[in-house]
Amino acid sequence: MIRPYFLRLKEEIKEKSARFNGGLPVDSIFFGGGTPTFPEAHFITETLDTIRAEFKVKDDAEITLEANPNSASFDKLVEYKEAGFNRLSIGLQAADNEELKTLSRVHRYEDFLTTYENARKAGLHNINIDIMTGIPGQTAKSLSDTLHKVTALNPEHISAYSLIIEEGTPFYDRYKDGLGLPSEDEDREMYRETGRILESAGYHRYEISNYARRGCECRHNIGYWTRRPYLGFGIAAASFYEEVRYQKHRDLDKYVAGDFTEETEVLDRNGRMEEFMFLGLRMTEGISAAEFKENFGADIDTEFPGAIDKLKSEDLIQVAGDRVMLTEQGLDLENYVTGHFIK
Repeated sequence: MIRPYFLRLKEEIKEKSARFNGGLPVDSIFFGGGTPTFPEAHFITETLDTIRAEFKVKDDAEITLEANPNSASFDKLVEYKEAGFNRLSIGLQAADNEELKTLSRVHRYEDFLTTYENARKAGLHNINIDIMTGIPGQTAKSLSDTLHKVTALNPEHISAYSLIIEEGTPFYDRYKDGLGLPSEDEDREMYRETGRILESAGYHRYEISNYARRGCECRHNIGYWTRRPYLGFGIAAASFYEEVRYQKHRDLDKYVAGDFTEETEVLDRNGRMEEFMFLGLRMTEGISAAEFKENFGADIDTEFPGAIDKLKSEDLIQVAGDRVMLTEQGLDLENYVTGHFIK
């Protein structure tokens, strides 16, 4: 199924190139979702070649590949680097092997170390490491150990996400009653401790769950949060272009048969304003009130009466000149805050 899938993937890339006339200049490409490093490397590198042939990819584009520690050999990493990949995102999740077992990961911490060292030897100089909080059985001590081990490696970027247990998954069946999971207070303290440790190690938080050395912020993800247009390829891929959101189906057999159909949602003015606020506020630099007015022809207070003053009084947002941004407490309660900007 791998070869037919990648053949269809190339077809879809060409189809979207024709439909969107090559699109805008591309300054970031991200291969993610699942395990892109699982198949033979040439499937990935040939796909990147197709994108380069069909779109206007900038010479300094950020080109990221997600990798699981047990599927990215040194030889593969060399091939990726030679093909033009210049950023690697490794899914560690935890340095504690028992926690990895709980998450049903097939790698061990030692596998991750080998992958990280091989990536450096292959010449990759921009590496992200994914870690996770809220893992069943995780403690403040084990999280601190993971964070200190990761920062000692000096990666350029660290993503720290809380475990989300989705209904319909084996995890949900096992932990739906909450037993074995950190309490809400414990999870919140782990979140705060993550920030303290990473910032003391020289990483600045530029988004709720993302930390980077200065100049190494993920260009691709910033594009999502600032509502820049993007095109997605493959099953379940999403796109956003000219205020229309596209969502591809998740049926692998249909996709391999050549079905590239997508559901579409045309965003109205209210939808655009809401996204401007709740996506932009994820960034620690917040949003620009002047940019809001420029885009929508009205002030934030006019469209969301009383929201700013209320959240300021609760010490959840702050206003500095033109910028509206979350406070430290607001970062903890981001869902509550952004709920005030949904019409």
